[in-house]
Amino acid sequence: MPPPAFRSSFIDLRSDTVTRPTEAMREAMARANVGDDVFGEDPTVRELEAEAASQTGKDAALFVSSGTMSNQLALALHTRRGDEVIVGNGAHVMVYESGAGAALSGVQFSIAEGDGVFTADTMLERIQPAADWTPRTSLVCVENTHNRAGGVVFPQRDVLAICEAAKNRELRVHLDGARVWNASIASGLAVRDLCAPFDTVSVCFSKGLGAPVGSALCGSAEHIKQARRLRKMWGGGMRQAGIIAAGALHALHNHQRRLADDHTHARQLAERLTSVRGIRVDLARIETNIVNIYLADGLHAEAVCHAARDRGLLINATGPHRLRAVTHMNVNASDVAEAAGILDEAVRSISAHGGFNAHAARERGRDS
Repeated sequence: MPPPAFRSSFIDLRSDTVTRPTEAMREAMARANVGDDVFGEDPTVRELEAEAASQTGKDAALFVSSGTMSNQLALALHTRRGDEVIVGNGAHVMVYESGAGAALSGVQFSIAEGDGVFTADTMLERIQPAADWTPRTSLVCVENTHNRAGGVVFPQRDVLAICEAAKNRELRVHLDGARVWNASIASGLAVRDLCAPFDTVSVCFSKGLGAPVGSALCGSAEHIKQARRLRKMWGGGMRQAGIIAAGALHALHNHQRRLADDHTHARQLAERLTSVRGIRVDLARIETNIVNIYLADGLHAEAVCHAARDRGLLINATGPHRLRAVTHMNVNASDVAEAAGILDEAVRSISAHGGFNAHAARERGRDS
């Protein structure tokens, strides 16, 4: 289905990537000092990379256009073609990056048992034996917060145990920290501490922080040197990128603490939805800004999306009977209250018409 035409009256809960720059951010971008970043001469990009490296506790960082590129650069750095990468169930790097792991690095994935969050023991079970007929396990990827699991924070005790066990087996460890600032706010742990056990870390500026473009790969100086060459090879070299880097830098300096508001709004939405017939939410899993909404068997997620859109709410289907709502800086308490009411109306409307023919809708897993 093509994306809906934008209208200002929509409440948009599809993702925290839909945010629009604040006036202060636009001003920072308009007056950004720029240079040629491929030559390493853009001062604003360099400032952003230094800030990202500092906040994650790494030696260096590389500004890239997307979280997908950042994650895929990490896979390329840590693996050889034919290797196997251990991930959690539903990991973004496996499910939502267009098969780039296979296409670019030639790797396959092994899923550690669990709902996205896993333990050192389940990770160790997935390591292949050293034999000529098995793929070589070389990397473990942790996602924090975990998108598909509903924005849950990966318990730090498990992170530390996983990383220690992996390194004892001479495996590399990468953090997909697209929403690591959400994890920090929710857990009370500093971003630097959450990132400390990992060889490389991917962070995203265009989600809850609200920048229009950009992510960063953070790691050792040698890893970032190699990643810079790969970024150019993959067509990711940017020139006067300081214009967009300024938006990300403004977000880092000004939008971290307000993520707590998004978490509050997500819980408010979830609590309101518990009273809607035909909808189930797990309040115990609402830790940050993502709400997974489960529909009764007679309700198809695509049908609810269409009915909600007709009433002014944009929301994504992430399975035949599951929706995902994401709160962000352009959504307030009034919006989430209205969104809950719209979903109630949408479900009632579909139920009144005898449900929805699943064959009339194409299941989609659009997610980011």
